[in-house]
Amino acid sequence: MLLILLAGVLHADWDFNLISQRAEKLYGPLGDGKARIDEWQALLERLPELDEPAQLEAVNRFFNASLRFRDDIEIWQQNDYWATPVEALRKGAADCEDFAIAKYFTLREAGVASEKLRITYVKALRLNQAHMVLTYYATPDAMPLVLDNLINVIRPASERSDLLPVYAFNAEGLWLAGKGGGKQVGDAKRLSRWQELLKKMAAEGFPVEPGR
Repeated sequence: MLLILLAGVLHADWDFNLISQRAEKLYGPLGDGKARIDEWQALLERLPELDEPAQLEAVNRFFNASLRFRDDIEIWQQNDYWATPVEALRKGAADCEDFAIAKYFTLREAGVASEKLRITYVKALRLNQAHMVLTYYATPDAMPLVLDNLINVIRPASERSDLLPVYAFNAEGLWLAGKGGGKQVGDAKRLSRWQELLKKMAAEGFPVEPGR
């Protein structure tokens, strides 16, 4: 059985029947979102057959195609809201951090090691605004690949001169931008929105332990 390390603890595969039931109780009818969640489950069932580069491509393509980009204020009537993958798929819309979060958890469930993945806060220079992407490190010192909702092609960070890294995080750490993957300055417990996100996912039926 595939196991996943979320928030530092091993857990079994996701139970999508339970997750859908919990989501309906929390948010109401899933509507068209049910089909998107079912497609997400089907994607997860296919991912173990692929090597990591193909997994990155499949996950990036799925979420970029399944979710429309919308600002948090339009979707949630809040200036900054971190949605769970289920919330985003139910709405069919997401802000940049929601794309990165959904891709991160999907690749973790597929078995990609946590140390290879970071949710990275950047400044999108051409747009002159804050932005989030998912970055993938094949090795600790490798040039990261950027999974972005702004473009569908996965490119090395060296080819994304339009993005200026600020900080990055995953379930195990928090890094400031810099050479060689940056300097680790703590863990994700310092990020209150990350902790809130894990609590929401636990309530939805995902096997995560908030606060770890």
